[in-house]
Amino acid sequence: QVQLVESGGGLVQAGDSLRLSCAASGRTFSSYTMGWFRQAPGKEREFVAEISWKGGKTYYADSVKGRFTISRDNAKNTVYLQMNSLKPEDTAVYYCAASVLGLTTMRADFGSWGQGTQVTVSS
Repeated sequence: QVQLVESGGGLVQAGDSLRLSCAASGRTFSSYTMGWFRQAPGKEREFVAEISWKGGKTYYADSVKGRFTISRDNAKNTVYLQMNSLKPEDTAVYYCAASVLGLTTMRADFGSWGQGTQVTVSS
């Protein structure tokens, strides 16, 4: 398994931007599909975005498409989530996750998880 630590969350206003980072430990980071999920209070954890192990393929939830961009730097063992035009409904704890499978939006397919970083968007 790979250990994941998220950072970059915070309190912003609607329309602002944030960039989340997820640092991974382990020599096999480049072999994982990496994803971002989020969980708002009282709601299920939901898929946000993912990126293939080489970075050539990405996939986004409809709710963030066109506003969020996922990227990775395998040399730095880090995956990023650039979030633009933030909305109050983006408020959630954001989790980084790793999967040994190909692109998948299923939470159960991700075997490694970070502890999460809080993003709060005020109106």
